[in-house]
Amino acid sequence: MLPCTGRIDESLLLKAFENGADGVMVIGCLEGDCHYVNGNIRARARVERVYQILDQIKIGPDRVRMYNLSAGEGAKFAAFTNEFVDQIQNLGPSPINLARSKEPKDSAQEVQAT
Repeated sequence: MLPCTGRIDESLLLKAFENGADGVMVIGCLEGDCHYVNGNIRARARVERVYQILDQIKIGPDRVRMYNLSAGEGAKFAAFTNEFVDQIQNLGPSPINLARSKEPKDSAQEVQAT
């Protein structure tokens, strides 16, 4: 758990994909209303750098999204979540997960045996 989206690092977002995520949502407080002054603005800049990285490595920038909401916007949160889930389902599994599913299962056992 993080106290603020401003603590999110690019490597943390990329690690989520490495660990099997097909998409990642970052949800911070409204811009200008951050308890940590400008943490959500720093987070947005980091998420934008991750967009570029995902595009360069052919995973696709559409697999990460940042939203800014207040705690009282539950209906908006649900709508954003449903929209993002639909988008990820339309994109299908991430290229990382596709590559993993094509790996021969026996090769992992052979590596461990040697």
